Amino acid sequence: MNDKSTTTGVSITRLISSDTAFDEQLSKVLAWDEAADHQVHEVVKDILSHVKGRGDAAILEYTQRFDSVDARSMAELEISQQRLIEALDKVTPEQKQALQTAADRVRSYHEKQIQSSWNYTEADGTVLGQQVVAMDRVGLYVPGGKAAYPSSVLMNAIPAKVAGVKELIMVVPTPKGEVNELVLAAAAISGVDRVFTIGGAQAVAALAYGSETVPAVDKIVGPGNIYVATAKREVFGTVGIDMIAGPSEILVICDGKTDPDWIAMDLFSQAEHDENAQSILISQDKQYLDQVQESIDKLLQTMERKDIIKASIEGRAAFIQVKDLSDAIAVSNRIAPEHLELSVEDPDALLPEIRHAGAIFMGRYTAEALGDYCAGPNHVLPTSGTARFSSPLGVYDFQKRSSIIKFSADGASEMGKVASILARGEGLTAHARSAEYRIKDES
Repeated sequence: MNDKSTTTGVSITRLISSDTAFDEQLSKVLAWDEAADHQVHEVVKDILSHVKGRGDAAILEYTQRFDSVDARSMAELEISQQRLIEALDKVTPEQKQALQTAADRVRSYHEKQIQSSWNYTEADGTVLGQQVVAMDRVGLYVPGGKAAYPSSVLMNAIPAKVAGVKELIMVVPTPKGEVNELVLAAAAISGVDRVFTIGGAQAVAALAYGSETVPAVDKIVGPGNIYVATAKREVFGTVGIDMIAGPSEILVICDGKTDPDWIAMDLFSQAEHDENAQSILISQDKQYLDQVQESIDKLLQTMERKDIIKASIEGRAAFIQVKDLSDAIAVSNRIAPEHLELSVEDPDALLPEIRHAGAIFMGRYTAEALGDYCAGPNHVLPTSGTARFSSPLGVYDFQKRSSIIKFSADGASEMGKVASILARGEGLTAHARSAEYRIKDES
């Protein structure tokens, strides 16, 4: 059954997992057309080429063209450390405390992720191991203007600093000179080293290729619009990137005993991001699904972003009726959601069965919104089913690992025999002879 609830003001797709066509219907609900916009692609390629070839001059031109900021030099587009500290003083005491509390929790959580170098010595004296080092320089893209996200600064910058990244370069557009004090304050708290008020594909190009003023980085992280995402995809290989994120998602599994108003608002919390965000509710209780439908209609009119929420709910949301909680977990694993709420009596009992999810929110009191801001774990998560093979952003994304191999004379002799056989089997004689030179003469 693929039905739209139309008894009230908001139309929501309804599915039943026992229907023979359920898998096909679910695939249609999850389908996300991320085919590249060829016009966007051409514009981005042109911007990247110009910034790569002309450096600061191209950055200044694009910043004037797209952000209406008429700067004569890159010095005018760099924000000093003193200005970041001033921003921290400008925000309200409540905002400053909230930023600090969130930053402390994010830092504390990510400190548990630090990986250390290790090695071991074999009986013949051969040493094998792994050296872990932080990246030298990382670029952080932060949306600017009205779409300002200080939480994004914390979630991207703090793990990089915990990892030991030596220099963190932040870029943030300031359309028509509009600066967001909370974003700058978050940069101050997070330990960002340099900030440039540039955005769009030109900012990604500056970070990837470097210019006379902007240093080239090793990796670019952080969200952005379609031009930023396309630019990140294009420069991957020259630099590393975190991910190409799709629309935000939430999947709630509920046993029918949570206040339906709570669940409706949890679904709204993702739907308000944009019209393409996806909110899915799974329950074995049809009557409860109806109650949440009623809550959605009741609460929608109270929301500031109600038009966006309604478009998201009607365009991409789904209510799925399942046989039981075990069936609900199976459906969830099929979807591999970015955010998964287990709004049930005993979430710990379900946890071992969860195979694919970016972040798992346990119990009725754990709203996904807490994870966006101050729980501690990272809110940069895999979307569009990529939780099947990807993980949340973390300290490990800013560290590199090198293998350590130190053979003793005895070890080189014994393993040289093994390498010789395998190399000659592959027809690589130089490999074989290189190893054979280290084999001891036992005559």
